[in-house]
Amino acid sequence: MINAETKSKALTRLKRIEGQVQGIQRMVEEEKYCVDILLQLSAVQGALTQVSRLLLARHIESCVAEAVTSGTEEDRGRKIEELVEVCSRFGRLDGR
Repeated sequence: MINAETKSKALTRLKRIEGQVQGIQRMVEEEKYCVDILLQLSAVQGALTQVSRLLLARHIESCVAEAVTSGTEEDRGRKIEELVEVCSRFGRLDGR
């Protein structure tokens, strides 16, 4: 589960990202220079990566760790399989 601290951090970042996306929409509407728009899109992608890393870390610290330490063998297998799937979907989460 997401704890209060992680929830607060994620929501703060997502609200900031929302503002950035609205700014990009305005840039497109105003036909700003393409490179400037692309740079802003790159910044949003980086910010989303940071939110993904935050939530993934929390998932590992709570859900996966709990399944490994106190869950059944089936629970452990399911959580590990789920984690591998999530990591493969997101690819690299190091922002590079």
